[in-house]
Amino acid sequence: MAVLASGWDREIKPDAPEEQLAAAITSSGLNPEKSLRIVLDGKIHRFPVEGDKGTEKAGWYVGFGDNIPAGMFGSWRGGFEQRWRADVGRELSAEELAAYEARIAEAIEIKEAERRKYYEQIAEAVKKILKTLEQASPEHPYLVKKRVGSYGIYETGDGRLMLPVVKGGEVVSAQYIDGDGGKQFHGGGEIKGGYFPLGSLPPQGTVYVAEGYATAASVYEATGRTTIVALNAGNMPVVAKWLRGKLGPAQEIVIVGDNDESGTGQKAAEEAAHLCGGRAVIPPETGDANDYVNAGGDLKALLKGGSSWLVSADDFCAKPAPIAWLVKKWIQCNGLAMVFGDSGCGKTFVVLDWVLRIASDVNDWAGLKVRHGGVVYLAGEGHYGLKARIAGWKLYHKVERLNAWVSSSDCELNTPEGLARTISEIRSLEAEKISVIVVDTLHRFLVGDENKAVDAKTMLDACSTLSRTFDCAVILVHHTGANQDAKGRARGSTAWRGALDNQILVTTSGDRIKLEQVKNKDGEIAEPVYLEKIPVHLPGWYDDDGEPVSTLVLEQDEDGAEKETAKLTKSQHFGLQTYREAAEKYGVLDERGEFAGVRESDWRKIFYERSGNMKPDTKRQNFYLMRKELSGLGEITCDDDVYQLSDEYELEKVYIRKILQKNHTEV
Repeated sequence: MAVLASGWDREIKPDAPEEQLAAAITSSGLNPEKSLRIVLDGKIHRFPVEGDKGTEKAGWYVGFGDNIPAGMFGSWRGGFEQRWRADVGRELSAEELAAYEARIAEAIEIKEAERRKYYEQIAEAVKKILKTLEQASPEHPYLVKKRVGSYGIYETGDGRLMLPVVKGGEVVSAQYIDGDGGKQFHGGGEIKGGYFPLGSLPPQGTVYVAEGYATAASVYEATGRTTIVALNAGNMPVVAKWLRGKLGPAQEIVIVGDNDESGTGQKAAEEAAHLCGGRAVIPPETGDANDYVNAGGDLKALLKGGSSWLVSADDFCAKPAPIAWLVKKWIQCNGLAMVFGDSGCGKTFVVLDWVLRIASDVNDWAGLKVRHGGVVYLAGEGHYGLKARIAGWKLYHKVERLNAWVSSSDCELNTPEGLARTISEIRSLEAEKISVIVVDTLHRFLVGDENKAVDAKTMLDACSTLSRTFDCAVILVHHTGANQDAKGRARGSTAWRGALDNQILVTTSGDRIKLEQVKNKDGEIAEPVYLEKIPVHLPGWYDDDGEPVSTLVLEQDEDGAEKETAKLTKSQHFGLQTYREAAEKYGVLDERGEFAGVRESDWRKIFYERSGNMKPDTKRQNFYLMRKELSGLGEITCDDDVYQLSDEYELEKVYIRKILQKNHTEV
C-alpha cells in the first residue's frame, strides 16, 4: 500500500496527487481529448491528445504514488515532456529530494522504452504507406516552382510530396510537402537525427548537407555529389555530427546553410560545421541555395569557395585587431574567464562588482574602463545573500535599474537538456545584447567530476556554446584546492586552465581583497588590484531575529600594495584559511554573542585534516611554526589557549559571528 509523506494531514489539504497530475497535464497545453483518470502505479499510460488520428495516443504519463508522488508526462507529438512532483504542503528534506530524483530517473527509463515502441509503430505505418505510392513526377507544382527534379521522393494520393525520413539505414518517419511549399512531418514520428539522402552513402567525393529538399536538390544538380536533406535547421548539427562519425575524419563535409534574416540558418550551419569539422557555405543574399540559383547565381562556384578557416599570414596580420574588453585588462569580450579563491574570500563580491557595473551606467572599475551590456547571472546557491549584495551595491552606487537577470536555481549546464534550457530561457528575455554570463559556482552547475578532463570538457563545450550563441563572455566562479599545496590554483583538472582566456586568483587579508591574474592569454598580465570592503546597511531589511541586515561593497584600495609589504607566505595563508574554517565550525562566542576566537585544539584539527597525507610529525611541526609566525606578525593573538584575529579583521569577525549564531539557532 502506498504511503504518502507528511504534509497531507494539514488543515488545508493539498489536492490529491492524482488530481494534481491531471491538472498539471491539462495546464501544460497538451489538451487531452477527454478527462483523464490518473493511476499512480509506476507504469506508463497513454492518452489521446489534439491532433491524434484514429486510435493514436501520443500523450503519456508515468506516475509514482508512494512517499512524495512524482513522475513525468508529455506527448510524442512534438517531443514535449515535463517533470512533475506533487505539492505536499511543505519543503522537502534532502533525502526526499534525492528520492524524487531517483524516481524521475526511473520514469525516464520507462518513458524511453515506451517511446521506442511508439516510434516503431510510426515507422511501420510510414513503410506501409510508401509501398502504395509511386515516385513523384518532375511536373509536381512544388518541383516546377523550385526548378528542381525528383530524386527518390514520392507523391501521395492527395497530391503532396513525401520524403522518407531515414535513420540508421531504416525509414523511421516522413515529411510531406504540398504544392505551395507547406511542410509537415508524419505525426509522432522520429525526426531528430533523421535525414533524406540524394545520392549514395558512403559518398563518392564531397558530401553536402542542406536544410530542405529544394536546397539539397539544387546542390545535387550543381555538383553531382551526395547531398543530405537534414529536414530543418535544428537537425543540421545532429546530422553533421553523425556523418562525421560514420564517414571518418578524412571525408570532406560541406554544410550549406540558409541566409535567414533571423540568423537561424547561419547559426545552425556554423554549429554543424563546428561539430563535424566541416566547412559552412552561406548564400550572400537573404534566402537559400535554391533561391540563389534561381536568381542567376553560380552555385557551383559558391560551393567551391575557399577556406574561411585558413587564411594567408599576410592577410592575417594586415590589420590590427586590438583586444576588446568588458573590464579593461581583466575581463575580455567573448572570452572565457575563471575567478577562483578560497571559500569566503570574496570572489562573488568581486564578480558582482564587475558585472553590475557592466549592467549599469557606472563607467569604470579601479580606474579602468567598463563596457556596458546585458548580464545573466546563473546563481546556484545563496540567493538570499545575493539579493542583499545586489541591493547594497545599487544603494551604494545610486543605481536604480540594472540590465541584468539572476537565475532562481542551478541546472545541469553541461548536459544537453540543461544547456538547451539555459539558452531557451536567455532567448526568452528578448534582451538587446547579453555581454556576459556568470556561472556561480562551477561546482553547482557541473554534472560529473571536476577532476576528470572528460567532464571538464563537457562544461567547457557548454560555455563555448553559450559564448557563440549570445556573442558574449562567460565567467566561471570556482574554488581553490583544499590542501596547502593547491591554494594558488583552481580546483580540478588541468583542462580548465588550458581552455581559459583569463584566470584570476582572489585572496583576502583582513578587510582587503587582492586580485591577481594567473593567466591572460591574449594580453600582458595586469598588476594586482587591491579592494577594500565597505559596509552597507540596507534600510528595511531584517533577518529572522529582527536584526538589521547589512552587506559589503568593494572599492579600490590604492594603498593596498604598500600595506602588503609584510606579505604572508603560502603556509601562513593556509594557516589563516584553516583558522577561518575552524572558526565557522567550532568558534567561541562570548556572553554578548560576539566572536571570541578559536581553541587551539579545534584549529589544529582542521589544519591536520587539510594538510593531506603528510606525516604526523610534519603536520605538528608545520602547525607550530605557522602559529608562531602569525602571532609574531600580529595577525592573531592568544588568550588562555583561545586564538583571536587581530583588529584588522573586524569585518571578517562579524561574518564569522553571524555564521556561528545561525548554526546555534538551527541546532
